[in-house]
Amino acid sequence: MLRKWLYAAMDKVFINNLRAHGIIGIYAHERETPQEILINVTVYTDTCRAAQTDDIADCVDYDALAKKVKTHADSAARLTVEALANDLAEICLRENGVEKVIVRVEKPDAVPSAQSVGVEVERARK
Repeated sequence: MLRKWLYAAMDKVFINNLRAHGIIGIYAHERETPQEILINVTVYTDTCRAAQTDDIADCVDYDALAKKVKTHADSAARLTVEALANDLAEICLRENGVEKVIVRVEKPDAVPSAQSVGVEVERARK
């Protein structure tokens, strides 16, 4: 039996390089055709209970979270990556057990000479 933790844990659950295809951008050509959007999410949570119970109900369900994030990114049609990143952070913070989130949104095809450009936001529960 594992002993109970005597400190507050802040662990990370991550989703790397989630690919979405949506309308994002301010230029006319960006408003007509969906483009690839890369999303990285790191949620901060306490995994101690999940480790003790080994029960999915005590975990952040990263599959369900990835689906929510992708669905929103595919359909939001935001003008800026800043707006989309903040939307996605809010979605993540609605999940049970998530105390803080870092969301990175990238547009791989926005600048021809760059691998990608984007925004990273960090948000926490108040």
